[in-house]
Amino acid sequence: MPKASKVKKKIAKVKSLAKPKAKPSAKSKISLKPKISVKPKIVDKGPIKISKTYIPKETEKYMCEKHKIFFRMKLQEWKKDLVKSNNESLYNGSMDDNSISADIVDQASSYTDKNVEMKAINRQIKLISEIDKALARIREDTYGYCLDTAEPIGLKRLMARPVAKYTIAAQEKHEKDEKVHADD
Repeated sequence: MPKASKVKKKIAKVKSLAKPKAKPSAKSKISLKPKISVKPKIVDKGPIKISKTYIPKETEKYMCEKHKIFFRMKLQEWKKDLVKSNNESLYNGSMDDNSISADIVDQASSYTDKNVEMKAINRQIKLISEIDKALARIREDTYGYCLDTAEPIGLKRLMARPVAKYTIAAQEKHEKDEKVHADD
């Protein structure tokens, strides 16, 4: 819509510049009317809306706009839940050092619990990073396609693991390569 107002301003400026100060003589055949080319209007359908119960179907075109919106909403909701869970764990959980016990076994148990909780939080932070990368791939229109082979990952795999970057075969290859390098 802002483009239309810019066009109107330009037309108004051209008209104000084109107004003659004096009437042209009859001999003068110069036209003072500005030449304005009219561009056809491009009608934007607006954003596509999907229902909360929508589930992508295999019969639909792979990674159509509905699919992208569905996975973007699913990833954003998942990220919101993870952030909320992390905040609750950090601020309201058993992360307090106020419970110092005289018994060394209780202290060790408390330390182990905190360590496990921190590892879980770190895993969730990494998952949030993966969700951000998946959302970026949706914006770049590469979401749903394998980063190695550029083949479709598949709706079933994306439904099970929305942050998937590889097809199952490519993922197995990556895991095998990691295992080989880890053994060295």
